[in-house]
Amino acid sequence: MAEGILRQAAGDVLDVQSAGSRPAGYVHPLAIQVMQEIGIDISQHRSKPLTEFLDQTVEAVITVCGQADQACPMFPGQVKRHHWGFDDPAKAEGTHDEKLGFFRRVRDEMRRVFEAYAAGRLDALKTNSRRD
Repeated sequence: MAEGILRQAAGDVLDVQSAGSRPAGYVHPLAIQVMQEIGIDISQHRSKPLTEFLDQTVEAVITVCGQADQACPMFPGQVKRHHWGFDDPAKAEGTHDEKLGFFRRVRDEMRRVFEAYAAGRLDALKTNSRRD
């Protein structure tokens, strides 16, 4: 969900990739559903391990669940590291509607954070390009 929200908020200005320290191997169907509700299609996304990105240049690492910030390796040349500890919606319990509500709440929390983050990054990029 975080990848889809940040991609939409940042447009094609930032290269946004998502990976996990312990990927589930699939994108949760309720994540796909709640993202479709806000016009973001993540149905073609896939669950990826961090190891896919260890040999790439990474400007920023953002961790979003529980202790993920402690499980995340350091990337060579990494400049920024952010952690927002959202509840893991995949661990939601209860009825289908209760789980759906949990996914929606986390989606909305992520949306607020990542839209603000993207706006700040885009402003910084504009400011830096005017200086050049």
